[in-house]
Amino acid sequence: MKLRLVNDLHILDHKVVPCSVKRGGSFLIYFALLAVVAILYLFFIFPTQWLKLETVKQPIGINKTILQISDLHFDRLRVPAIRIKKVIKESNPDYIFLTGDFTYKERYLSYAAHYFKMFADCGVPIYAVLGNHDYELPQLHKLLRLFDHYGIKLLRNESVSVGNFQLVGIDDYGTGHSKINKSFQDVNDSKPIVIITHDPNVVLKLKRPYAYLMAGHLHGKQLNVPFFFTFKPKGPLSAKGIYKGLHSDENGFYYISKGIGQAGVNARFMVRSEITLHQL
Repeated sequence: MKLRLVNDLHILDHKVVPCSVKRGGSFLIYFALLAVVAILYLFFIFPTQWLKLETVKQPIGINKTILQISDLHFDRLRVPAIRIKKVIKESNPDYIFLTGDFTYKERYLSYAAHYFKMFADCGVPIYAVLGNHDYELPQLHKLLRLFDHYGIKLLRNESVSVGNFQLVGIDDYGTGHSKINKSFQDVNDSKPIVIITHDPNVVLKLKRPYAYLMAGHLHGKQLNVPFFFTFKPKGPLSAKGIYKGLHSDENGFYYISKGIGQAGVNARFMVRSEITLHQL
């Protein structure tokens, strides 16, 4: 900087940056921030709201349609009840099966009540099982009361005869609550056997035939990145690359839902939230 005299006053002579350059730089910063936000929303947040109705056709001779809703995770759910209700009305299922993980925080039981009421208002018979997160809920009995209040039949290592098939509900395997022998003690092999459970790894412990099994828990990875299950182990099935969709073994067919809510981080990457319509 140079010092020069103007009208007996000393002022500093310095370079002035044109306003247009300043505005241009600020615009680039704002644009970059908006681009980052847009990318985060498009690839991580939007998939949690972009609900997909997955249809699976696997005839087992019962001629029923069953809507499976898994991993609601009310503390991380971004799909509104009215959207789910629309899917239920449009798909017109014979039954709704809820395959575990509702919430592990007591303050979200009011959300559970809101969604359970919506399910009940649809007038479709509903059956459910618990998941690993539900067993982290300190006041589990309050969640159990909600099932009873809204007419949702909770199966905890037990079976019921449902029309022309038998429904077996096996409690959560990962937390050690599953009792396979007890679940099947009243089962008659004269009808097709449908199983609902939360953790699909239980199929590796089943030693008897079944027609169809529905589970969740693995979220289809939730974040579809390489080696995800190496850093976040979820049992032997995921270690073998089995974490979503329809599969079979020597005992029967089983389906793993990608779930509708999120666990941990409230985001999905390249994995949409899912409700599944099983045509059996």
